[in-house]
Amino acid sequence: MMGILSNLISGISLGSIYAIIALGYTMVYGIAKMLNFAHGDVIMVGAYICYCAISYLGLPPLVGIVMAICVCTVLGIVIEGLAYKPLRSAPSLAVLITAIGVSYFLQNSALLIWKSDPKVFPSIVKSMQPVQLFGGQLAISGITIVTVLCCVVVMTCLTLFISKSKTGKAMRAVSEDKVAAQLMGINVNGTISVTFAIGSGLAAVAGVLLCSAYPTLIPTTGAMPGIKAFTAAVFGGIGSIPGAMLGGILLGIIELFAKSYISTQFSDAIVFAVLIIVLLIKPTGLLGKKVSEKV
Repeated sequence: MMGILSNLISGISLGSIYAIIALGYTMVYGIAKMLNFAHGDVIMVGAYICYCAISYLGLPPLVGIVMAICVCTVLGIVIEGLAYKPLRSAPSLAVLITAIGVSYFLQNSALLIWKSDPKVFPSIVKSMQPVQLFGGQLAISGITIVTVLCCVVVMTCLTLFISKSKTGKAMRAVSEDKVAAQLMGINVNGTISVTFAIGSGLAAVAGVLLCSAYPTLIPTTGAMPGIKAFTAAVFGGIGSIPGAMLGGILLGIIELFAKSYISTQFSDAIVFAVLIIVLLIKPTGLLGKKVSEKV
């Protein structure tokens, strides 16, 4: 019983990281109608910036996290402005190829700057002791608690921002109809840039949490989590913020239980098999909505 609870908690923690990454994917797709496959590499950049701030500059972890968020936010705006903005009217295939190109550029830049040798990421919650439950039979680590709390806070703040703020309402308008939004005086390009900035800032948070939970840091750190987070976004219903969170957490739980009770080697295959089954039953994802278009 303790083993099941332990795996469930670990799965929720891992799924919370996937959910934060998936929020970036789903926001960009929901508003700009494009898949930013370079998002996983922005995670890696955020983790490296935090690592350098703590290990090389000796700064407190909180300062390192803020630096990572700031750098990734600016990076997201630059990527959108240089790589995606000129392709606003281009076919989706051209945008997809560009996203893959940006991804390779970030990975190889990281290889040149930080080299290929693995680095041990420092803990950001050293002072936080594990919570002991059931007389010490079950221990919940500090990073697990912080990760889940971060996911809840990010989800709540993002939902309130999208539904209540003027910028959030502009994002929803652009998501519905770019041309109509522009006619109503909304700066479509600025709104899309803000979306990339928020998504990239969230990627930095996810990168720090990911490397704190799994301390090995290499230039491809964000590649597989990025793919899984995209899977989580599709699983929950891409374009849906609650769907991204639900998909991320479910994906984390499925992966941890598959590793513990079926096979470590086939856990990824099991995760993607579950996704295929869900999409066969409900093509729009768990919380996705079918949209009818007039032709």
